[in-house]
Amino acid sequence: MSSPVKTDIQDAPGASPKDGPGGWAPILLQAMRSNLRQYGMIVALGLIIVLFAIWTNGRTVTPLNLTNVITQNGYVLILAIGMMIVIIAGHIDLSVGSLAAFVGALAGVLIITHHWSWPLACVVALLIGALAGAWQGFWIAYIGVPSFIVTLAGMLVFRGATEILLKGQSLAPFPDGFIKISSGFLPAVGPHTNYHNLTLLLGLALLAWTLFQEWRGRRQQIAYDLDVLPFGLFVMKCVAITAAVIAFTLILASYQGFPIVLLILAALLIVFGFAMRNTVIGRHVYALGGNQSAAKLSGVKDKRVVFLIFVNMGVLAALAGLVTAAHLTSATPGAGTNYELEAISAAFIGGASSSGGVGTVLGAIIGGLVLGVLNNGMSILSVGSDWQQVIKGLVLLAAVGFDIYNKRKVGS
Repeated sequence: MSSPVKTDIQDAPGASPKDGPGGWAPILLQAMRSNLRQYGMIVALGLIIVLFAIWTNGRTVTPLNLTNVITQNGYVLILAIGMMIVIIAGHIDLSVGSLAAFVGALAGVLIITHHWSWPLACVVALLIGALAGAWQGFWIAYIGVPSFIVTLAGMLVFRGATEILLKGQSLAPFPDGFIKISSGFLPAVGPHTNYHNLTLLLGLALLAWTLFQEWRGRRQQIAYDLDVLPFGLFVMKCVAITAAVIAFTLILASYQGFPIVLLILAALLIVFGFAMRNTVIGRHVYALGGNQSAAKLSGVKDKRVVFLIFVNMGVLAALAGLVTAAHLTSATPGAGTNYELEAISAAFIGGASSSGGVGTVLGAIIGGLVLGVLNNGMSILSVGSDWQQVIKGLVLLAAVGFDIYNKRKVGS
C-alpha cells in the first residue's frame, strides 16, 4: 500500500510549500495519487451513498434504512474481516458459508431441541467453529494441501452435516435474548430527549478515539522520519472524519440507537485492526502473503501462523452463523448460501490483493458496506435480482482490475 507523500512543509498551520510556483495543487495531486488505493473505496462508498440518496429521494439514508443495512449485512462484515486476513496471507476459504450454516444449525439443536441456555450454546458453537478451522488449518499448514482444495472439501462436508443435523427441516423459534444478537439495540438511558443518549456518548467517544489515533499516528511517522500528509490535508482529513462520524451517530441516535451487531463489529474492527497493525503475528501475516520464502528465511513460523489464521476464520464463521440464525429467527438448512462469495468479494473490493500481502481490516468493512449499500439501494429502486448480480460482478471485476493496474503503475 502506498504511503502518503512527504513534503518539506512544516507540521504547523499556515505553513506553505517550498516547491515554489506550483503551490498546493501539485502536492494535493501527488497525495491523491499515492493514497488512491487506501482511500479510493471510502470515497467510492460515499459517492454510492449520495447517489442512491438522490435517486431514492433520501429513502436510503433514513435512520430505519441505515439500521437495516447494518443488521442485514452483519454476517458479511464479520466474515469479510476473517477473509481479508486469510487473503492477505495468500490463501482462500470457500467453506465459511457452509460452516456458518452448520454452526447456526447446531445452535438451533442445542437451544430449541435440547433446551440449553443460549449463552452456553453460543460458547459451544464458537468452540466448534474453532475446531473446524483448526481441522482445515492442519491440512493446509502441516500437510501442505492447497487451501482451495481443503476448504472446498469443507464446504461440501459442512453443508452435508447441516442437512444431517436438521434433517432437512427448519428449527424455530429462538429465545428473545438470542434474537437480539442480530436485531437488538442498546438500552435507552438518561433523560428523555429526541435522541438515544447512549448512542450519542458512544459516538463522541468513537470520534475522540479516532482523532487521537490519527494524531498519534502522524506524530509517530514524523518521529521516525516517515512520509506524512501536508498539515492542511491532514486537517481536511480530520474534518471529513468528524463530519462522517457525527452524521452517522445522529442518524442512528434519532432511531433506536446502536444495534448490538454494530457493537460486535466495532469490537472486531478494533481488535483485529490493532492486531494486524501493531503485533508480531500481524506483521507475520503480511510477510507470508508478500513473500513466503523470504518470510521463512526471516524466521517467521509460517505453519503456525497459517494454522492460527484458519482457526480464527473458523471462529468468525461461527459468529456469523450465530448472527445469521438470530436474524432469521430460525435454524435453516439453506442458511449461509453464497456467503463465501460475498466475503471474498468484500475483501477484494476493500483493497485486498489477489497475490496476497496487501489489505486492511477497515478495508474489509468498507468493501462489505459497498456491497450492502448496493444491494439495499438497488432493492429500493426495484432493480431485478438478475441485474443486481450483473452490477455486483462488474464492481468486483473493476476492483480487482484496479488492483492490477495500480501494481503495474507502481512497478513502472
